[in-house]
Formats: sequence, structure tokens, C-alpha cells
Amino acid sequence: MVGSTGSGKTTFGRALADILGVDFVELDALNWEANWAMADEREFRARIASATRADGWVVDGNYGGRGAREIVWGKADTVVWLDLPLWLILTRLTRRNLTRIRSGVEIWPGTGNRETVRNSFFSTDSLYVWALRTYRRRKRQMPELLARPQYAHLQLHHFTRAADADRWLDAQRRLVAPRI
Repeated sequence: MVGSTGSGKTTFGRALADILGVDFVELDALNWEANWAMADEREFRARIASATRADGWVVDGNYGGRGAREIVWGKADTVVWLDLPLWLILTRLTRRNLTRIRSGVEIWPGTGNRETVRNSFFSTDSLYVWALRTYRRRKRQMPELLARPQYAHLQLHHFTRAADADRWLDAQRRLVAPRI
């Protein structure tokens, strides 16, 4: 699962992993440690390698600059790219942030990391700033990355509309549903 921050990668990825009966791996959960500190790159890569040892899994996240892409895409057979409109991404991001702020939920167990009004809306590290900073670059770079010879083995599902992504997910449910 790849796409912009707030595109729905985690929700979609969890649903797909449930349908397929495989593990769901959230790269953010492997990367972020207490107090919003990033894991050491070597440790991060080791965590990814360990989490993708099984025959089947669904991984959500981008992390190209930290070596995750080479590990994940090298082992994967499919990439799902949620390439949704920016207005929808910002709407989903707002809904998610407000829900997390209200609930005070710890985002990744054991880290103590929580969304707050300050870090969500009034920080130069906010996900809104990140989404705006990376949105156009990701749209430009993703086709270039997918065209590289080392990723020729990947089957791509590129969704620019949420309804199309949902229909595809429903089709996967029907494919694995027991036949009566």
C-alpha cells in the first residue's frame, strides 16, 4: 500500500490483509519510537525484514528514503497505489486527527505517541505540511519508481478514486469467499 499521508493506506491495508488472511504490517509502527523518535535505519530495516518473512502480508507505507521500499517491493508481487485527490486526503486526515485527539489514543502501542492539537495543526512537522509537501512529488515519482526494471515483477493497482478502490477491495472479498 502506497500513497499520500491521509489517503487511507492503513484502513485499506488492514481490510485487505483481513480478506487475504495474512499479517498487516504498518511501516509507521516499525519506524516510530517513543517521543516521536525515528528508529535507527538499520533497526528499521531489520524490523521490516522480520515482518515480511512470511509467505503473505500486506505492508502499508512509503519510506523510500530509509530503504523500506527495496525490501518490501523486492519481496512483493503487488502494489496498490491510493492516488486520491488532495481535497479528499486533507478531509480524511482532518477526520482521523480529530478522532485521535478526542480519544487520546496511543497511535502505536508502547510509544506513548499521541496526536494533539499542537502537533496536528500548529507544527512545521504536522501531517498537513507533510501531505502538502509530498503530494505532487509522489504523483510524479511513483510512476518513475514503478517503471524501474527491479520492480517489473509487480502488479500495480492504481486508484485515483476512492470508489474504485472500494470496488476492487469488494472484488477481493468475493474472490476469497468460500463457495457454497
